[in-house]
Amino acid sequence: MGNEMSNGTSNENTYPVSSRGPADHDVRDQILHAATEHFSQYGYVKTTVSDLAKAIGFSKAYIYKFFPSKQVIGEMICANCLREIEAEVRAAIDEAERPPEKLRRMFKAIVEASVRLFFRDQKLYEIAASAASERWQAALAYEERMQQLLQDVLQQGRLSGDFERKTPLDETVMAIYLVIRPYLNPLLLQHSFDHASDASAQLSSLVLRSLSP
Repeated sequence: MGNEMSNGTSNENTYPVSSRGPADHDVRDQILHAATEHFSQYGYVKTTVSDLAKAIGFSKAYIYKFFPSKQVIGEMICANCLREIEAEVRAAIDEAERPPEKLRRMFKAIVEASVRLFFRDQKLYEIAASAASERWQAALAYEERMQQLLQDVLQQGRLSGDFERKTPLDETVMAIYLVIRPYLNPLLLQHSFDHASDASAQLSSLVLRSLSP
């Protein structure tokens, strides 16, 4: 495993394949699917690229043609999971009309989706934990998008008069993000799991009281 592990640089390209044809795209998807299955069974840390090659029936060199390291494979799998959470959160926000309800739904969707995705498969959880601890680009980009989504809701609330406007917006965004971060970050989520069922309602109520004009 040693030499096949990436050094974990966060600026490594998450999507290394640029303009390949349909056949190559299918092979890449096949590798990702097999990797997901293998990681689910044996864990991300214990699996090597050689293990994946044997499981798929490809040579290790052929896998490296599509993915320069195991981390890149893990990043793409992690990114897919994070997109699922983000899509669910966005859908929940869009269902509400007023900013306060949007914020409540955002908290609820984040907690429920994160808990479900990160704990339905303990082996795949290792990938999310690695992404968070090593600051993979997929995890960093996800955090930025969630902060932007939160900022959008807060801006709407300020324009509608539902939220106070005295505190600098960036300061408010970061403060609220830190409140919900234990349910977004898998390393923190494992310590917040016992309170997850009540967290979204209690935390969103607390935040909304602080936002009152």
